Amino acid sequence: QVQLVESGGGLVQAGGSLRLSCVASGRTFDNYAMGWFRQAPGKEREFVAARSWRGSVTYYADSVKGRFTISRDNSKSTEYLQMNSLTPEDTAVYYCAARGPATSYNTPAAYNYWGQGTQVTVSS
Repeated sequence: QVQLVESGGGLVQAGGSLRLSCVASGRTFDNYAMGWFRQAPGKEREFVAARSWRGSVTYYADSVKGRFTISRDNSKSTEYLQMNSLTPEDTAVYYCAARGPATSYNTPAAYNYWGQGTQVTVSS
């Protein structure tokens, strides 16, 4: 069992930046691969970014590639999502999630644990 708590969301103008944090507690952080998803009103939850099972490879949705970066601090059991050059289309609730050694990194069903979400709103 692992618990995930996101923070760092807020209101930002287009072109601005935010850094989301996801703190994990419970089982050892290294036992899981982390991912980020987002869900805008009236839309399905969509993949944003993730790392591979051993953490050596990162994946990004085409819509955020070059603007978003995931990183991790193992000493703090924390995963980060740095978001730059934000646009109104990035407005959504952002979720971090943890999965076991599943190969499907971009499918919500592959993830066993989810945080409560943090709202990101980008104004034009």
